[in-house]
Amino acid sequence: MGIDARTYRDAMARLGAAVNVVTTGTLEDPAGFTASAVCSVTDAPPTLLVCVNRASRIRPRFREGAAMCINVLSAAQQEISGIFASAREQHERFAFGHWATLTTGAPVLEEAVTSFDCRIERIVEVGTHSVMFGAVESLRNGDSHGGLIYFNRTYHILPPSGEA
Repeated sequence: MGIDARTYRDAMARLGAAVNVVTTGTLEDPAGFTASAVCSVTDAPPTLLVCVNRASRIRPRFREGAAMCINVLSAAQQEISGIFASAREQHERFAFGHWATLTTGAPVLEEAVTSFDCRIERIVEVGTHSVMFGAVESLRNGDSHGGLIYFNRTYHILPPSGEA
């Protein structure tokens, strides 16, 4: 007896996750999308994974060896999440927020809670998605803002560190 896709997606909606904007390319030719499917793999060496739908028009921009930055969004950045999840052209998305670079040259959102600047070491195709493994080359921690979580198909705000 298998589990149908809708039942699985409904259950996964109850697994809260941080909201991220994942970028690649350069400041001159950037690309990015909103993702909640981001996870730490190991701290030695520091490695993250990100999942992206294989049918997504942005998927070809991400390839092994390419730069990738995972920008963890703050409570105040729900609008940016929506913009990067929309059908807007890539250059239009990057008109929002302030962008810089770290080690790899991938766009880094200056206002992000944390940015993990990575090099894509491996991509594994699993069903409908590509799982991208990023080796963290540098990171930047921003100000201690509240977090933005996606749970039960809606955004939720977490208080800043030290607040109840």
